[in-house]
Amino acid sequence: MTIPFWVDRLGWTLVHFLWQGALIAVLYAAARRMLREPQARYALACAALTLMIAAPIATFRILRPTEAAPANPYVGQIPVSSGPAAPSGQATATMMSVQHDRVMPAVVFVWMAGAIVFWIRLTGGWFIAARMRRTFVRQAPADWQRTLDRIRTRIGISRPVRLLVSALVQVPTVLGSLRPIVLMPVGALAGLPAEHVEMLLAHELAHIRRHDYLVNILQAIAEALLFYHPAVWWISGHIRAEREVCCDDVAVSVTGDAFTYACALADLESRRPEWMSPALAADGGSLQDRIGRLLNQPVRKAHPRSGAAVAATVLLAIGAWGLLAQSQLTRDTFEAVSIKPNDLGGGTSNSNSTLGRLDASMTTKSLIEMAFGLKRFQVSGGPGWMDEINYTIAATSGRVQLTRPVLEQCLQSLLADRFHLVYHRETREFPVYDLLAAKSGAKLKPAATTKQGTSSQGRNGAFHMTGTDLTMADFSGFLAGHLDRPVLDRTGIDGRYDVKLEWSSPEMPDASLPSLFSALQEQLGLRLEAAKGPVEILVVDSVDKPTETEHFQIRTVY
Repeated sequence: MTIPFWVDRLGWTLVHFLWQGALIAVLYAAARRMLREPQARYALACAALTLMIAAPIATFRILRPTEAAPANPYVGQIPVSSGPAAPSGQATATMMSVQHDRVMPAVVFVWMAGAIVFWIRLTGGWFIAARMRRTFVRQAPADWQRTLDRIRTRIGISRPVRLLVSALVQVPTVLGSLRPIVLMPVGALAGLPAEHVEMLLAHELAHIRRHDYLVNILQAIAEALLFYHPAVWWISGHIRAEREVCCDDVAVSVTGDAFTYACALADLESRRPEWMSPALAADGGSLQDRIGRLLNQPVRKAHPRSGAAVAATVLLAIGAWGLLAQSQLTRDTFEAVSIKPNDLGGGTSNSNSTLGRLDASMTTKSLIEMAFGLKRFQVSGGPGWMDEINYTIAATSGRVQLTRPVLEQCLQSLLADRFHLVYHRETREFPVYDLLAAKSGAKLKPAATTKQGTSSQGRNGAFHMTGTDLTMADFSGFLAGHLDRPVLDRTGIDGRYDVKLEWSSPEMPDASLPSLFSALQEQLGLRLEAAKGPVEILVVDSVDKPTETEHFQIRTVY
């Protein structure tokens, strides 16, 4: 069963971000060592986190397939190819859909479960912040509001800021961006020295001038979406720490007394239980580090450089697997191949695969159709000899059973290695037939067996078809093989059916049988209607005639 294309895209996007995030973190760490100013470090950390957010978005868009109508089986089935390097990876897309149908849904499910948990956390922080704005709060004394306005003017904030006293906070807290407020703990305005309170207010107003509340919300969103990557949390932690340092510098520049400000921060050490800090508040950083910096006595800490290096190496290794997996996963190939031209020419094609061996006689164009599961009208371009020279092909595989997916992968590898096929895909408006129910109603027999299959034979202009356990989409695909254009199922009929159909060939009419169009109406209660619809075309950019020598190939499993 093929998984939805968006699940595969999203899963690969998440895997690719492992190496992308690790690479961004390494570059960020290298650039950070050259900076000393807190504001420059803050800007660098913000830029790195922004790049981390942009990387998955860009990856998801790059992995986006060509626009397709979901109900159209002739769109979205050709693996992507681009440029001369494409042949080595042309078998990959089909193989991915076979081997990762279980892995990618699990990856996406785990990510979604984690993202939901963090979104609930983020939403809870939002409600807590909203509750803190209106619950157990009162207007601060007028003198302190005037002090706040005076400091606000000195810092350069034009919009009004309210000062409220709250019973729910233990430290000064800023909430809001468009209509910001500063919450002061109950007793802080009267219990702390006035100069300490003014410095703390200057610090909180610096958050407002810098729009830190809004930046913090964006940080929380990034953490919720990219929660599984340690580098996101590492850089986000740096943003919070540098943010506080920048605001400390603003507070000191307003008051001009670093020692007094350090004393004011020290008073907060016993008033700052982590569980009281709302998830959306613009705070962060180590208070001990900040005080040490203000007093020119930085705290020396042991940095687990070896652990960080190991973590970065592991993430890069995992990410490298994700990067290379799309081009170097197990690619089935024939172990030995013989290709020789014969005298049959175009218009003749036959093949037989059994016990790990393929024997075929076909043109290059027919080989392309077989390798990619396409109809004749879905292959375009290329030199004329593609449809004129017939080749006898004998190939053996290490697999006992050449299932259709495996055979297609082997043939795609053969076309890339021996014919040097380079192609691209296009979606074009193409004449199609819509398969509809006749006005008299469909005459379909429910399937009597679960063994799906079709068989048809033609002789002297008379065609006989038998199909078992078919959906209308399956039947449409069969009809397309006998017509000059795609057939799209527009019947709206669900279920599975056994089908028998007899009709006369237009090239050699049999007077005793109706045409295919009439047979559909008379025998099955269905009809074909000419229309136009999107059809994906494989366009051959270049292809070479193969050499006649036998070619042996080692089958490698990654």
